[in-house]
Amino acid sequence: MDITVLSPVGVRVEGVSVAALPEPEAFRLKQLLAEHGVAVLPGQDVDDQQFLEFLGRFGRLTFTQGETPVPGFGDLNVISNVGRTTPPRSVFHVDTSYVRNPPAYTALRAVQVPRRGGQTQFTNQYRAYETLPPEVRDRLRGLKARHVVSGLDTADLAETQAEHPLLRRHPVSGRTSLYLSTPQRCREIGGLEPDEATQLIEFLYRHSTAPANVLAHSWAAGDVVIWDNRVVLHRADHSGVEGERVMHRGMVTA
Repeated sequence: MDITVLSPVGVRVEGVSVAALPEPEAFRLKQLLAEHGVAVLPGQDVDDQQFLEFLGRFGRLTFTQGETPVPGFGDLNVISNVGRTTPPRSVFHVDTSYVRNPPAYTALRAVQVPRRGGQTQFTNQYRAYETLPPEVRDRLRGLKARHVVSGLDTADLAETQAEHPLLRRHPVSGRTSLYLSTPQRCREIGGLEPDEATQLIEFLYRHSTAPANVLAHSWAAGDVVIWDNRVVLHRADHSGVEGERVMHRGMVTA
């Protein structure tokens, strides 16, 4: 592997084939993700079946009900701006955090890259925790936020809410990250009054998504990007996109 560390989060990994990933390389990627949060794998010639096999190296495949599946590959979903009259809406979030066991990893493969724009942005949640004032870090210990579903029809969902600690120790790296999602999905913090919880969540979210804490990945044909949801928040930047943007997404639980 040829590894380039990115700032403020992530690594670029060359010399590895997603289509034929040996177990030792999959293990090394898990270690890199635990430490750096995001791995950009450029120049991949991979179809959906190979993409699924790659994801299977990281855990058990999972799918968010209500998303649009890839035809013939029900464990993958389509993310696309094709046929839309207005850009999709995306804010920084962590995937499917309203379930008790959220996806540990999410990956995208570029199917169609626009002529301009369409970056995916990532935050460093280790750094978000480490740069909090000491008194705020102390205040967060033991607190849990209630994550709720948004933007999906809840009728077919087995779970619609779950509590997660605001501070999480990563099982591989041993480092502590600040774990939250968009304030729309973090409604309460146990032990705090509603107004106090809202103010705290909004402060932590602004702190996490400050520009100095954000990596913007510009997509190229053949890119596969995988990230650890325990380490980063992410969003798609749909502003100023020219051309069609199509991604296939897969998720796995640890």
